[in-house]
This record gives sequence, C-alpha cells and structure tokens, in this order.
Amino acid sequence: MQTNHKVVILFMLAAAFTAAVTALSACDGGVEDIGIEEATESASLDTDEPVSDLPEEDDLYTAEYEPTGNEMAVIKTPKGEIRFEFYVADAPNTVAAFIELADAGFYDGTKFHRVEPGFVIQGGDPLSKTDDSMVGTGNPGYRLRAEFNDRQHLDGTVAMARSADPDSAGSQFYICLGPQPFLDGNYTVFGQVVDGLDVVHSTEVGDIMDSVRIERPE
Repeated sequence: MQTNHKVVILFMLAAAFTAAVTALSACDGGVEDIGIEEATESASLDTDEPVSDLPEEDDLYTAEYEPTGNEMAVIKTPKGEIRFEFYVADAPNTVAAFIELADAGFYDGTKFHRVEPGFVIQGGDPLSKTDDSMVGTGNPGYRLRAEFNDRQHLDGTVAMARSADPDSAGSQFYICLGPQPFLDGNYTVFGQVVDGLDVVHSTEVGDIMDSVRIERPE
C-alpha cells in the first residue's frame, strides 16, 4: 500500500504543535534555541513548584495594601536602575502584594537567577540570596490568585512567574526581553518598564537586586 506523504507530514506538524502547546501549560524552563523535541521542557516560565505543594483555594493570599495607581517600582542593580509602572486596574492584588514585599525589603539582595536571551530575565526568589541549590522554588509563604488580563507581553513587560497551577504565583517575576505574544493571557502581567530597559537587556544570571523600592508621589 502506497504511503500518503502529505498525511504523514500533516500528522507530524500536528504532533509538534501539540507538544508546543503542552509546553506552555507545563511551565518549566525558558526559551533558548530549541527544537520541537525540547519544547516541552523549555518554552515557558515557572517557579519549579512541586505539584503537591500547590495551594488550596483558601490558601490564596489577599493583600491588605491598596494601590493608588501612582506608585513606581525602582530596582537598583550594580548596572543601574530599572523603573516600572504598575497596572493596578488589570492586576490589583498582584500589584498590592508586590508592593508589600518591596516595602518589607523582601527583594533586597535577591538575584536574577534565570536569564534567557531573547526571552526573559527572572528573579524574586528569596533562595537566590544564598545560592541555595533549590533556587527557583522559593516563595514568600503564600500564593496569589491569577489575574490574567489583556495586557500584551512587550519588551520590558513585567509579569509573575508561576508553576503549572494558574493560582501559584508568589514573589518570582520576569521581565520580557522583547515581545513574547505566545505568553499573552497565560501569566499575570502587572507592570511595564518605563526606564532602564538597557539595564534589563544587559542583565546576566546572578546579577543582584541591591534593593527594590516603591516611589510614591508626594
């Protein structure tokens, strides 16, 4: 029986597409120069959180801080400052929780533990302060309900990293190195870099956040 090569090719393309979509929900690793075989391990953003540790609905954290919409985050690094505005209307609880952590000094001394050229830089894990072998799994002791929205992943967009469960973000966040439209609607976008994009693009693995402060207009 003669093989229909078009059918075979279509089947292979369908299988490859399925693998790539599965990768986005698997939430493991970052994007490099990957092939289809590597897609399920590399095409998304995560906090490497074990499935058994995912939160119950009652464990999700609601921040007490009430953002005004005028706050600005300032990340100070040895290479310069990164300043980003918040999308309070799109992700109010995520913004409030980030501000609470910053005000408490939670991010001071943490590192950007993941840098994927052309994709994102990721940081905010408290375990990165001591180069713990489990870096990538750290959190502030709570999880946040997802606030997926219509904001696009553009160059300098700030969003929350998470594990496979949508309601599993904590303190880890990422900043996009260029547009990443395939992430749209799958992660909580809560801010946008307005100054220091050159610092973002020059960030390397292990670069320290000396401090993260919130500026409030007087």
